[in-house]
Amino acid sequence: MASSPDVPSDGNTPENPGNGSPSEAPQTDRAAAGGERRGRVRARRAAVMAVPATLVAAGLAVFTAQGALGVQFAISGMPFTVTATSLDGNGFEQFGGLDNMADGSPNAGDSGGQELIVTSAIKDATLTKLCQSVDLGGINLLITAGGGKTPVTATDLTTDSTQLSGDAAFNNIEIGNDASTLTKAGVKGPIGVFSQQADHVHIDNLRQTNYATTAGVFKLPGLHLSFSSSGC
Repeated sequence: MASSPDVPSDGNTPENPGNGSPSEAPQTDRAAAGGERRGRVRARRAAVMAVPATLVAAGLAVFTAQGALGVQFAISGMPFTVTATSLDGNGFEQFGGLDNMADGSPNAGDSGGQELIVTSAIKDATLTKLCQSVDLGGINLLITAGGGKTPVTATDLTTDSTQLSGDAAFNNIEIGNDASTLTKAGVKGPIGVFSQQADHVHIDNLRQTNYATTAGVFKLPGLHLSFSSSGC
């Protein structure tokens, strides 16, 4: 912190600097001292102002190294199934990565608390007849949506999957990109990692086994949640 200026004593004011005080230093010395003090203050302020920007940059670097700005949380380690009769997406990216469970998770098993996954990122997605289910041990938590006239829509959608299947078609696909250079969905993966991207993706009979999903906006018309003996 910058040091505070000296508080003048009684009778020793800018209008009356003498009043028995020691003789004043030459004007040039005082100017030099003041300039040096102001220089130190400016340097300290610049350093303090640089700290938040440095922290933000470091945080973004960590998120990028983890694979995406989408998934930023410890996964439960419980996989869930997602199906849809069709998916249309504008701005598609896909690359490999690792998801991490919370320390001491009972679902870690012999995995060391990590799951090797493929991250799929879509800037704008539309899904019809979406179904999501997770096995809770003999009973499934089942979520359905988009079965009527209005489909499910999502922006900035990311999914971390261990399995993905369906009948897919891509427009203007690029295969073999470095994941850190992707541009189609606004997400960048780790440097040196194989990836692909396309302007548009269409998948019929989509089926995924996921460990994580994130979205900027996720609209689920006709949402229905229930427990079921069978999953999607």
